[in-house]
Amino acid sequence: MNGKRASGDGSESTLAGAFAHAPEPMVLAAADGAIVHANHAFTELLGCEGSDLAGHVWHDLLDGDDAQRGARAHAEAVAGSRGRRYRLHLGVTGKGARLVEVELRPLPAREDAGTADGGDGPGDGRVVVLMHVLSTEEADLRVVGELRTDNSDSVLWSLDLGTGRLRELFGPTPLGALLAGNDRELERILARVHPDDIARVRDAMAASFAGRDYEQRFRVFDRLGDERSLHVRARFVPGDPDRLVGIVDDVTEHVQLVRRLADRRRTEAEHGRLVTELSSKLVSATTVDKVMDLLSEEFLPIFGGVQAAALYVEDGLLRGSPGARTRGGNIDHIDGRRADDTDFPMGAVIQDRQPRFFESRAEIISRFPAAVELMRQVRGQAWATVPIFGDGKVALGVWQMVWDRPHHASRDERALMLTFAGLAGQALQRIKAQQAELELADAVQRRMLPRQVASFPDMDIATKYLPSRADWRICGDFYDVIELPDNKVGLLVGDVQGHGVEAAAAMGQIRVAFRAYATNQSDPGVVLGETNRLLTETGEIVFATCGYLVIDRESGVMQAAWAGQPPVVLASGHGYELWEPETGPPLGVLADSEYAVTTRMLPPGSTLLLCSDGLVESSELPMGEGLAQVGEALAEHYENPEAAAHVLAEMAPAGRGDDIALLITRMTPVPAETAPDTATVSTTTATPAP
Repeated sequence: MNGKRASGDGSESTLAGAFAHAPEPMVLAAADGAIVHANHAFTELLGCEGSDLAGHVWHDLLDGDDAQRGARAHAEAVAGSRGRRYRLHLGVTGKGARLVEVELRPLPAREDAGTADGGDGPGDGRVVVLMHVLSTEEADLRVVGELRTDNSDSVLWSLDLGTGRLRELFGPTPLGALLAGNDRELERILARVHPDDIARVRDAMAASFAGRDYEQRFRVFDRLGDERSLHVRARFVPGDPDRLVGIVDDVTEHVQLVRRLADRRRTEAEHGRLVTELSSKLVSATTVDKVMDLLSEEFLPIFGGVQAAALYVEDGLLRGSPGARTRGGNIDHIDGRRADDTDFPMGAVIQDRQPRFFESRAEIISRFPAAVELMRQVRGQAWATVPIFGDGKVALGVWQMVWDRPHHASRDERALMLTFAGLAGQALQRIKAQQAELELADAVQRRMLPRQVASFPDMDIATKYLPSRADWRICGDFYDVIELPDNKVGLLVGDVQGHGVEAAAAMGQIRVAFRAYATNQSDPGVVLGETNRLLTETGEIVFATCGYLVIDRESGVMQAAWAGQPPVVLASGHGYELWEPETGPPLGVLADSEYAVTTRMLPPGSTLLLCSDGLVESSELPMGEGLAQVGEALAEHYENPEAAAHVLAEMAPAGRGDDIALLITRMTPVPAETAPDTATVSTTTATPAP
């Protein structure tokens, strides 16, 4: 129809009738707002006749300041704006003001002009004003909705399941503008959902199209590209069309808070694990240097420092571990200073055993001016210096933590540092006590071993004792060479259970008792039996493994009685072999134990080795492999027992986790006219190796 009025078709009267009888109040207003027509619902609302309204400006009927708002809305509609809704108060005679929702719809321009009433032609600035009178309950809900969405991270929304278009129930909100802007198509909005969440969101949406309610948490990228977390809920509302009506809440801050709390818990758990682990290391440390290195290196992550230094007091001087000196820093400028020099923080802390915490360079220099030169050597900005104390009143050392920025040590940090320093002090006290015991045990061990062993013109004999390097333990391994009647010699190697002074003392007792029995008894089995009986009768819980070998120097016959020691190794230029005499239980276990004697000939030109198990067996090395390595080395040096002993001590196949005793001998032919009648004492001393 191209916008032209059809003559004689009755459409004009039909439209006029629909307008007049519409259920919602409506008016047709001119460009200046004057009422051209008012329908029955409008006149009934105001309680007047239509003729009474002719010529009145519709927004003048509004109450108070709403008249100005209505005028502005009308001007915007005349200018072409449409689709907006305004909540205004309409003055009603005798009923007060009524809250109405007003929508203004400008009429499209038409080519024909002039009407029967003589006014301007339809579409020439005319506006249809539609009013929806809000009930009290509906008004309350509207207010609640506005409060819910105004300046909040929420959107009240509706989705037309027929067209897939969304709208905000109470107009655009800040969150809606960030999420959708002017987009109303569902697919365009779903395109912003995080790729990891889109499948789940679409599955839930498909269920809603089938008539189910909707609730999901997912991530989206807003129009600025920022990731947001949303909680979306909706109810399915059947009708024509079916709809989803719901709310969108921005829960990004909540999700971030939960993540931060989870990260904090993980960090606290990691710190707790680290604290437990490092505390255990401190408690089990076996050397002073190990304690100092733990404080200087491994505690930094707990406190976030960039450098730490730990020094102990020795002869009135501050000393750092060798590892600390190689790491650099200012440790070289402190090592060797007097521990009582209170012009410096460390000396002051050691003297009064009071910790000191400095949050800046200015603070530490103002308190200790003499430290200015020392401070130039470091890049620190904050320091914590605490004493390493034990049970006594004198500090054993000092521990300093350094940060590269101003730092306030919290109460928890201070308490934790003092706790670690206390553990370090206890460890130092324990280590010093152990060192004193080890020094005593070492002295006892050296006194209990024979300073010289018997020497014979037809035998080359070499012996060695190697203390353990595992925590410098002194154990009970021993050896002996015993001159016997009838041109015989007894070779003995044993190992007393335990470590320290008690083991060393027990070893000395066993060796002396063994020598006494051996000099009066030629049968090696009887000697072991008598020694075993002595140990069990004393009532002391002392066990010892032992190997006793008697060699007839004239015939080369060997008789062996064994109590749990490794086999004898026999080596020559052709290789090596193992001789395993029949063994009985360790000495000191069963009082009535008997020890069998195993006999064989010493192969001419062979060298034999007796050793404790520390040489050939450890938790990482089976005895068979250790014996093989020892046998090969002994075969290479069989002609020189001293050289062989040195080589075996250097290689120590099982490591130095246990102490080692070894005895190597080789028969050397001597012309009859030069052979002495009796044995002599060798001038070679069996000094324990380092």
